Amino acid sequence: MPRLAAALRGLAVAAAALLTVTVLPSPAAGTARRPVSSSGMPKEFVALREVDPTIIQEMRYPTPHDFMGVPVDGYRRPVCLLTRDAARALHRAQRSFLRRGLSLKVYDCYRPQRAVDHFVRWAKDLGDQRMKGEFYPREDKSKLFDDGYIAAKSGHSRGSTLDVTLVRLPAVPTRPYVPGEPLTSCYGPRAARFPDNSLDMGTGFDCFDTLAHTLDQRIHGRPRANRLLLKHGLERAGFVNLPEEWWHYTFTPETFPDTYFDFPVQ
Repeated sequence: MPRLAAALRGLAVAAAALLTVTVLPSPAAGTARRPVSSSGMPKEFVALREVDPTIIQEMRYPTPHDFMGVPVDGYRRPVCLLTRDAARALHRAQRSFLRRGLSLKVYDCYRPQRAVDHFVRWAKDLGDQRMKGEFYPREDKSKLFDDGYIAAKSGHSRGSTLDVTLVRLPAVPTRPYVPGEPLTSCYGPRAARFPDNSLDMGTGFDCFDTLAHTLDQRIHGRPRANRLLLKHGLERAGFVNLPEEWWHYTFTPETFPDTYFDFPVQ
């Protein structure tokens, strides 16, 4: 009986823990609300490496090489987490690219709401422009909200959106960024930009400039062909591109179309 009582108490504690959630409203769904875990990863999510270990992961936001110049809140490990549906779709796309001697590379996947909140706080601090020379040379930081580069909610927090590019195999790792090193424009010539082992897409990742628009007419030749190669390959697997960012794709239908999660990346 003591063992049975202890077991029942354990089940009660576990049930209470499962009921402890944070709730965030979806801006697209009006008053609709869904439970959002603040600690554990929901069972519908998976580490991409468990589904496809061949996809290269260069997760930027746990490092200082991003538009803020510091690691982003909520990224405790440099791993890609996605809904299982999105990860399986990305695996299908990867199989197609591997046959061409290419590999997908992800820069960011699931993004906790606390990371988005960090972006918002940074965007309001007009005195912090340490990374302007690389990520937004021509953009006035005071207009980042109006121009759509920063928002209070991100599709990444729903788990089916990722930032991705293509790399020719065999891949040579991108060298680490050294905080304080001279910055070069994200839209400059490939040889002048921060080195990246990806195919030339015309701009670097997270470039806050209209040249990053997927079909911008000023991008032509090989960079345009590379963008279209990525786009067509991912669309065949069920992904939809955000026209303002050549690297931004969402798998549809989304597993969680109106839920914004906040569990950490770990």
